[in-house]
Amino acid sequence: MKDLQMVDLKGQYAEIKDEVDASFKEVIESAAFINGPQVQKFQKELEENLGVKHVIPCGNGTDALQIAMMGLDLKPGDEVITADFTFAATVEVIALLQLTPVLVDVKPDTFNIDPEAIKKAITPKTKAIVPVHLFGQSADMDEIMEIAKENNLYVIEDNAQAIGGNFHSEDGKSYKTGVIGDVGATSFFPSKNLGCYGDGGAIFTNDDKLAHTIRGVVNHGMYERYHHDVVGVNSRLDSLQAAVLRAKLPRLDKYNDARKAAAEKYNAAFTGQEGIVTPVITGKPDTHVFHQYTLKITNGKRDALAKHLQEKGIPFGIYYPIPLHSQKAYADERYDEADFPVTNQLVKEVLSLPMHTELDDEQINYIAKTIKDFLNQ
Repeated sequence: MKDLQMVDLKGQYAEIKDEVDASFKEVIESAAFINGPQVQKFQKELEENLGVKHVIPCGNGTDALQIAMMGLDLKPGDEVITADFTFAATVEVIALLQLTPVLVDVKPDTFNIDPEAIKKAITPKTKAIVPVHLFGQSADMDEIMEIAKENNLYVIEDNAQAIGGNFHSEDGKSYKTGVIGDVGATSFFPSKNLGCYGDGGAIFTNDDKLAHTIRGVVNHGMYERYHHDVVGVNSRLDSLQAAVLRAKLPRLDKYNDARKAAAEKYNAAFTGQEGIVTPVITGKPDTHVFHQYTLKITNGKRDALAKHLQEKGIPFGIYYPIPLHSQKAYADERYDEADFPVTNQLVKEVLSLPMHTELDDEQINYIAKTIKDFLNQ
């Protein structure tokens, strides 16, 4: 059996090696390392792939979220609602901009932000909602967009874990995640479904004016060299990373299909197993691209199982072990533990298994058997 890894980037590279190596050579020989032709071509190709008017590449996914908020000209003290159960970057950028994070609970099936919790959290100071398409599955965007419309709020999609995923709206149309709200942000961290070989990110929008603002923000606020029209940052996707992303983008659907196939095999292997809840897909199969394959271990044995997997050399992740409202940096007296029953339970139960494009049946069967044997002893 091949060595088990949470993400097999080396195996994935083997298929695209010649294309990536040739592109690297081209970039190095041209010395166009920043905002070179590879970046500009990738931008256009991703716009076409997502069906969005504007893609603005940047340095990483966290920057993408921050820049999206800067582009909307949110003011210190404005409240931004987001999920309690997610990676800290989502709330981190809110705090960095001196906005007020408002954390709310998530749904027990998809782990995505609960629209009912959003409604309860809205105040006169609320200016935006940040839904996170967690683990690769679209949030309830019809409901979220309706809430935003009724309350005159911006929607900023955190699409770092769901690139290439779809959302099927009640209006009969299908949209790529990340391009439904006012603005979306994604990460190209190496382990993402579309990942580069370093840091990278992008912002998406169909709003021409917002796109213009953001293009200035990512480049020190400049539209013309040494003319700083807006307050900006230094956050640009470099050409080597764009070269990797250009090689992978045409294969993104294939990569996501491979993840979905692996998830189906995991699901089949765990069918009927007491103490395990497998991932729930609430819409069509293509609404989940399985950035993570996350179980709920419901019999109180999650931590013991994690220790057992470690002893057996099987990688795993616990995403996430501590709710954001309990983190020292984001604790706030406004929060009541009674408002987070789902998140507080999930942090005790979730366990993510290896998930990547190179997983094979032997690996999946071994992982599943090891888990079942432990739970059934």
